[in-house]
Amino acid sequence: MTRNLINRVLIALFALTLLSGMAAAQATKTPASTTAATAKADLLDINSATKDQLQALPGIGPAYSQKIIDGRPYTRKDELTRKKIIPQATYDKIKDQIIAKQK
Repeated sequence: MTRNLINRVLIALFALTLLSGMAAAQATKTPASTTAATAKADLLDINSATKDQLQALPGIGPAYSQKIIDGRPYTRKDELTRKKIIPQATYDKIKDQIIAKQK
């Protein structure tokens, strides 16, 4: 009887371990479409961002944020460097955080 009880406890522990591992694996999976949508939603639109929002970007201070606002509208985000609004090094810091939406 004791051996049977030990076997049942071991089987139960194994099942719990297996189930908790599967639950943890499911919890860490994020669908690619959700991740892409969230990332795109987090992008700052340089055509509508406020001066304060622009200044929150790395390397963008009061002068650059005002130049960005004065240069609107942008059809592409790389126009910031093509129109000489900001230097390439600054653009490289923020290019993954911005977007130029069209109306």
